[in-house]
Amino acid sequence: MGFKEIWMEYMKNSSLHGAKFIVDEKYQFSEKCFWVVCVLASWMASVLLIQASLDAFQNNAISFVVETSFLDWKTNFPSIAICEGRNLDNVQVVSERLWGVDHDFTLEEVLTELTYFRGESYHTVHECGSEDPIPQCLFSEYVKYARMVRSNCSKTLKECQWNQEKKFNCCDYFFPMETELGTCFTINSMQTENPKNLKMPMISDKYTGPGKLKIEILTDAFIYILGEEDVPHLVTSKSEMLAVTPRISYYRVISMKNIENDPETRDVNVAQRSCRYPDENILDVHKFYSYSACSVQCRKDAQLKMCNCTNHLMPNTAPQLHCNITGLKCLNEHYEELSIVIPKWSSHGRKGVVCDCLPSCTEIDISIVHDSKNKALSDTRGNRAVAQVEIELSALPTERYKRNVVRGRLDLVGEVFSPFRNFMQKKLAAIGIFIR
Repeated sequence: MGFKEIWMEYMKNSSLHGAKFIVDEKYQFSEKCFWVVCVLASWMASVLLIQASLDAFQNNAISFVVETSFLDWKTNFPSIAICEGRNLDNVQVVSERLWGVDHDFTLEEVLTELTYFRGESYHTVHECGSEDPIPQCLFSEYVKYARMVRSNCSKTLKECQWNQEKKFNCCDYFFPMETELGTCFTINSMQTENPKNLKMPMISDKYTGPGKLKIEILTDAFIYILGEEDVPHLVTSKSEMLAVTPRISYYRVISMKNIENDPETRDVNVAQRSCRYPDENILDVHKFYSYSACSVQCRKDAQLKMCNCTNHLMPNTAPQLHCNITGLKCLNEHYEELSIVIPKWSSHGRKGVVCDCLPSCTEIDISIVHDSKNKALSDTRGNRAVAQVEIELSALPTERYKRNVVRGRLDLVGEVFSPFRNFMQKKLAAIGIFIR
């Protein structure tokens, strides 16, 4: 039997609808052509439907909705990071230890600038990077001097209180976090050095009401209110951080919305869901992924590319990559470019670090509802002056975002292979077997 005969036999007995009419000799040529067109059209339509299913799976696999069934939610208080702003007393003590009592006071400006590095170092470059630097200037190993000046937790935080319950020792739950701003002390964060995995139970629900955290701070500091995977960083807007000074009380009211994820979201790849879970980390500056941590990574990479070194406070960076005075001069020259983060799609013609970062899948939306402060705070106990800070939820959240999977892998398989499923249903139904 030749190929033609085999083909004719196959078409006559094929389950493909319309195929047998194409080769059936009792039909005229025009009728056969009609069935050829019908079969080809149905196949083309099937291909287009499969392509549409694949495209929907690639680009519209996730839906983002707002939930309002809020009565039984348990809301974790956001992470609070406290980073020392400036401690001139410590600077003076360390300066006298390094250079003696009768030292050049310009060196104190240099030490302050290096300890609380914020991207530029005018005094350091001007005094130590010139052709005729001042005696005893600092040329390298800046991280060592920064650690000598910065306060530890017990000298930064004094006392804390959650809601109206018993006060607790701040340093039992505020753990150090290495950031590009230096060492910060943070509660409720995934990114901290917490060997015993201790966590303060700071949960707000319909039984406890909105939570409030009170903190007494012993030095000038910047306070950041973050998600548990987020980190303080250089390009945080001033409106999002709270600058505090001793002898002043601060009160900030916030609102927050969480994101809840469908468990099946884990099975959808990163490109489809357009976010990363914290444990899907591709960074080396921090242990867990977040948008803020990714922006720090972008700056580190840009600094290495431009100056072949990074600033000395960059977290999780080998000492040999830290900039010396030559590197600081380079960072200073590129300060404007390195201090701005821009997305990849808007990089044309703009100065800044191009950063193609995805958001975290679990990030929270925090808004400031109210801010106030009172001056001339007195310390009746005769101890060191403190800044009193109260951070409170305005109300229990009434909404949260929900990320749902609308087209998973199983849905794709069902859509693509539905024609074959229908075919098998018809065939097996003839012998008493049904597919549901």
